[in-house]
Amino acid sequence: MRNASTKISLFILIGIILVACNTLKRVPKSKRLLTKNEIVVNDKKVNTENITSLIYQKPNTSIGGIHLRLYLYNWAKLNHDSIYKSKFIKDPEKYKHQSKWLSAKQVNRLGNSFWYAGIHEFLRTTGEPPSILDKKSTEKSRLRLKSHYFNNGYFNVKTSYEIDSSRIRKAKIKYNVITGKPYMIDSVRTTIQSPALDSLYKTQQANSFIKSGKQYQIADFDNEKNRITTHFRNNGAFYFQPTYVNYAIDTLNGNYKTNVNLKIDNYSFSEGDSTKTQPFNLYKISEVNIYTDYNSKDTSDVAEKKTTFSNFNLFSKGKLKYKPKAITNAVFITKGSYFSDLRTNLSTRYLTNLKVFNYPTIRYKLDPNDSLSRSIIADIYLTQREKFSFGYGIDFTHSNIQDFGISGSLSFGIRNIFNGAETFEIATRGNIGSSKDLANPNNQFFNVSDYGVDMKLNFPRIFMFFNTDKIIPKSMIPSTALTLGFSKQKNIGLDKENFTGAMTYNFTLNRTTTFRFDLFNIQYVKNINPDNYFNVYQSSFLALNNLAIKYNANPGYFEDGELTIPSGVKSFLNDIDQNTIIPSTEDSKTLRSIVERAGRLTENNLIFATNFSVSKSTKKDLYDENFHVFRSKIESAGNFLSLLANLSKQTGTQGVNKTIFEVAYSQYIKGELEYVKHWDFKRKKVLAFRSFAGLAVPYGNSVSVPFSRSYFAGGSNDNRAWQSYSLGPGRSSAVNDFNEANFKIAASAEFRFNFFGKFNGALFVDSGNIWNVFDNIEDEKSVFKGLKSLQDTAVGSGFGLRYDLSFFVFRIDFGFKTYNPSDTSNKKWFRDYNFPNSVLNIGINYPF
Repeated sequence: MRNASTKISLFILIGIILVACNTLKRVPKSKRLLTKNEIVVNDKKVNTENITSLIYQKPNTSIGGIHLRLYLYNWAKLNHDSIYKSKFIKDPEKYKHQSKWLSAKQVNRLGNSFWYAGIHEFLRTTGEPPSILDKKSTEKSRLRLKSHYFNNGYFNVKTSYEIDSSRIRKAKIKYNVITGKPYMIDSVRTTIQSPALDSLYKTQQANSFIKSGKQYQIADFDNEKNRITTHFRNNGAFYFQPTYVNYAIDTLNGNYKTNVNLKIDNYSFSEGDSTKTQPFNLYKISEVNIYTDYNSKDTSDVAEKKTTFSNFNLFSKGKLKYKPKAITNAVFITKGSYFSDLRTNLSTRYLTNLKVFNYPTIRYKLDPNDSLSRSIIADIYLTQREKFSFGYGIDFTHSNIQDFGISGSLSFGIRNIFNGAETFEIATRGNIGSSKDLANPNNQFFNVSDYGVDMKLNFPRIFMFFNTDKIIPKSMIPSTALTLGFSKQKNIGLDKENFTGAMTYNFTLNRTTTFRFDLFNIQYVKNINPDNYFNVYQSSFLALNNLAIKYNANPGYFEDGELTIPSGVKSFLNDIDQNTIIPSTEDSKTLRSIVERAGRLTENNLIFATNFSVSKSTKKDLYDENFHVFRSKIESAGNFLSLLANLSKQTGTQGVNKTIFEVAYSQYIKGELEYVKHWDFKRKKVLAFRSFAGLAVPYGNSVSVPFSRSYFAGGSNDNRAWQSYSLGPGRSSAVNDFNEANFKIAASAEFRFNFFGKFNGALFVDSGNIWNVFDNIEDEKSVFKGLKSLQDTAVGSGFGLRYDLSFFVFRIDFGFKTYNPSDTSNKKWFRDYNFPNSVLNIGINYPF
């Protein structure tokens, strides 16, 4: 009852505060506060973003009808400086009294302190001034609406507005639009004066945006202008610009039809004091000059050595520092080809991707040796980056296992290490952190630590024993990366040593699609402290300890009522194996599960995998919030090692795995699909959606998937109503400390919006779970048995707060268990939907 009273009192208090906020506080008495815009088109209300965004003046922003930013602005004292000074003018003795304790200068400075000035400056800049009705802006909005519909073929459109001022000092605006009948395109013809361009236009005339029978839309004319310009400039029209494309529109024939004449005049240029015109020519590249160590500060008399390779001229100051092919492979501008913006951009992109030069400069000039003036010379200027680089960094981190961490890194890089534009980097890293989920007998705050070293050698081409140019042309900007790594973790459960190595090929199909192929990806995980297993996995230990007590195990196995680790545990399990203790059938099943899981998580893993992944993203830049991303990945592990084992005449017997270097290797196949979609509703409102499905199937030498390749559910980047590893498998009630499985389905939706300034909010719904399938787990609660198992999909929902620091977003989410499949009661929905049972997630950047 007390909690209910507290909540009611809190809501009443909040209500009083909000009601007390006067939205008209900063509105002059002779003005009116704009509270609503309404747009009516042909007697129908329109709320689509592309129309409402045309209005210049909008009402103050609100969240759930509450004008929070306006309230913040109204709370601010705009003349705080004069208020501070006036209190001393009214009471000079007060000034003298404070000056005894502080100097006069310090007393004066108090007026600029946070409590007197800073808090009001914060409220003013964070808040939003009242949107006061402005008739000039209203008229501009009316004209803008008229222009919009006119540009979409409604040439007889009529617009007007009405101002509703029935409420005191408040106003609403209603915009009325009568579009009339739209005009359609009737005939389309072209008048292109330059024969070369006329012929070039006809090669792609079928792709025109302007076609007979379509409604007149200005966007089609702009798109057609851009299409023509791109087509011409990619096929030799060096001097062509969009301004040469013009349209003559004839609407005089009536019947709401227009005739279009697309006109492209000849090239005009200045010569002396006069302007001349001539037909456009299509220019070919007569020479390609590459200046490999260009410096803008150099004088023209700097001696340069010329090297000719495959129709390219490479200039260097002294001996050329690069293998010619390494540079010319990155240049798509070739002798004898037509001038092309596309080739220019590809060259710029590839040369930048080499990471040994700064952003290149490419210039074109007429070839003075061509009397017909139809050839141009391409000059490419490359400025070398420093051969050696050194970097360092420190970060504060948060992950699914580590609640808080401090990490540091040092890196050293060498560019052009083999004179083929290769880059080499070696980096060391270290981390200390804190985790509440791990065994921590000494109750140390920093109970997590790891360190490691990584090496990477990158080749700006496909590194293969045969030529791959016909399969993966250089236009795909291919690269090869060789990586080696070692890391050691201490005080993280079992402690681990991790050795990794990979050979990775990366290439792009186009601007939106990238590919990655790992010819091999090797990982060897060695558990240094396997005897610590039952200290870490407490749920397994408690189950085992209860069984030992139930069957009256030897008292010498215990200390303070618990099995000693590891000696007591091993002795008890040995008694089970020797039939000294004979448990029931059900308890035998439980013991087998505990022993199997302990054996799987303490065994060393050798993974030799090959994988291929595709990523397709329509995101244009960092600020694009209307895009989709599709990712897929297929991975196969163990087949090569299986071949080696067979060649070594290893037969393998029941319950005994084949080994390489005395380590049982993992064998599985794994597939993943992920889809992310963002919808931009403008004004910092975004709906984000993510779906994921992944399956890893063990076979051959394995009956389960390695822990590092399995799936988990819960956490700040997954289902936020559950902590990491605490959801699933299935409806099994997360009986283990770190629950994982080999099949996962997940989907999330999040609506993001802005509160004020850099403060943002989010409402989200997360769903999904993990299951076991095609492996050695037999618990029916954990196993996926077809579509009926989807009823075990967990649902979490909640809200979040974000603060945008530009270089990253700090995120806090509160997740509530909305549907809990492991709940044994009849109320799986909203049973724990309250703050005491919520999960607080702290993360960096958005979850997806």
